[in-house]
Amino acid sequence: MSKRTPSIVIALAVAALLSGCAALPPLRPSEPVNVKILAINDFHGNLLPSAGGIRIKDPADPTKTVVVKAGGAEHLATAVQQLRAKNPNHIFVAAGDLIGASPLLSALFKDEPTVESLSLMGLETSAVGNHEFDKGAAELLRMQNGGCAADGCKGPAPFKGAQYRYLAASTLDTATGKTLFAPYYVKRFQGIPVAFIGLTLKDTPTIVVPDGVKGLQFRDEAETVNALVPELRRQGIEAIVVLIHEGGTPTGDYNECPGISGPIVDIVKKLDKAVDLVISGHTHRAYNCRIDGRLVTSGDKYGTIVTEIDLVLDPKTGDVTSAQANNQIVRTESFAKDPRQTALIAAYEKLSRPLAERVVGRIGGALAPTAAPNGESPLGQVIADAQLAATRDAGAQIALMNPGGIRAPLPMPADGQVRYENLFSVQPFYNNLVTLTLTGAQLVQVLEQQWQGQPSAAGRVLQVSKGFGYTWDAARPLGQRVLADSLKLDGKPIAAGDAVRVTVNGFLASGGDNFTVLKQGRDARTGMMDIDALEAFVKANPGLTPGAPDRVARLN
Repeated sequence: MSKRTPSIVIALAVAALLSGCAALPPLRPSEPVNVKILAINDFHGNLLPSAGGIRIKDPADPTKTVVVKAGGAEHLATAVQQLRAKNPNHIFVAAGDLIGASPLLSALFKDEPTVESLSLMGLETSAVGNHEFDKGAAELLRMQNGGCAADGCKGPAPFKGAQYRYLAASTLDTATGKTLFAPYYVKRFQGIPVAFIGLTLKDTPTIVVPDGVKGLQFRDEAETVNALVPELRRQGIEAIVVLIHEGGTPTGDYNECPGISGPIVDIVKKLDKAVDLVISGHTHRAYNCRIDGRLVTSGDKYGTIVTEIDLVLDPKTGDVTSAQANNQIVRTESFAKDPRQTALIAAYEKLSRPLAERVVGRIGGALAPTAAPNGESPLGQVIADAQLAATRDAGAQIALMNPGGIRAPLPMPADGQVRYENLFSVQPFYNNLVTLTLTGAQLVQVLEQQWQGQPSAAGRVLQVSKGFGYTWDAARPLGQRVLADSLKLDGKPIAAGDAVRVTVNGFLASGGDNFTVLKQGRDARTGMMDIDALEAFVKANPGLTPGAPDRVARLN
């Protein structure tokens, strides 16, 4: 065996070193690294700007508010592109409810247009929200992976699935014991890794129809995150961002936080100190907060805001040394329409137009969801009446409608003609109606739950059908606000032992919005879809006008 010369030995050593470079971790920079995170939440398929825009303090008079036209995929895409251009180290993320409860343009195609739109924008990862589960785990997996729905492909091109990654750190498939999607996503910026943990609120089963969460378990938010911190640190990751579909209610304007309440406050306080930033959602509010010394943000809803977050990463430790945020309003007048989004929307509008523009009836005046002091609204009354009329054959005597299920007003069209798209914007959930039997005592308990376990002191006052009424006293303690002897049906008292047939939507029937007593109902009978009931009622009652809020009486 011949001897190798020193030069050959050196050459072989260099070659070996070079061949192993790919396996070595990337070199850390010597200077701090600036990272830009762009975030949205609760887009809900609003490809076109929402009619409501965003309400903010009037710059000319802070005691008043003004509505700013904002949102829509075309303008949002341009805003993201412009903000992204400020820093080569960037990422676009979301905090859930990107789909579900969507306008007709997206819902007609099972939200495929929205998934395609956000993929075009360059969204990289998103937490799952509760509305991602509206149609169940199998359909959500199809949203991620692509393929046709059970009733075939309806869009202009085969559906390829989301080009971004859903995250579900706290959602487990009970059959496998594994998370439905990956718990976190890691991206490196100049060699420094940043982890994004994504999860939804643990109470998802209480606000989604049972079939939507069948076979799934939702774990505690803070416990889930804290359990992942050691795993991330073992990988050398110190910069940790939480994308969570849960939020709070602020007292200030869209880019401040003089005060905030709600679940997000307690969750953040329970998080491991290793968590540097929390991007939240769910409550459809905008805020820019510091909670427990950490930055906590939320960007309103429907794409009206992009939260622009600037992080500074320490080159030695890889940890976050600074975090600042700015809620940027996506003003339609400030951000031009992105041509790729325009083309996508146009393709789906062409396919949807015949159904969306179908005339279903006439109304005689605008029907608003705005509640009177007693909790009733003109639109809520009409919806409750429609659901009662649609389920009379199931023995229905009373119908109750949750206010959160009314997603938009029904404005007065110039020609008086109501189109299907108008009705769908009001009720986009496509819930079955369920008629069940309650005793008078149980009905009182249901009404008491309007203020028990609800997100605000105002509660969720159910809309009631014509012929039913009762009295409640705001000065009385929780659990005792409804005057039990005040319940009447067609002028006759409802006694505690009386059997009453009550219609609600499938969401409420399963205990949604914490109306758990409804799950005790007997002899349940499933009826038509809620939107179909509303369409039939509008068609059968031309010239509908707002009624007086006189079905429910409020004291104090």
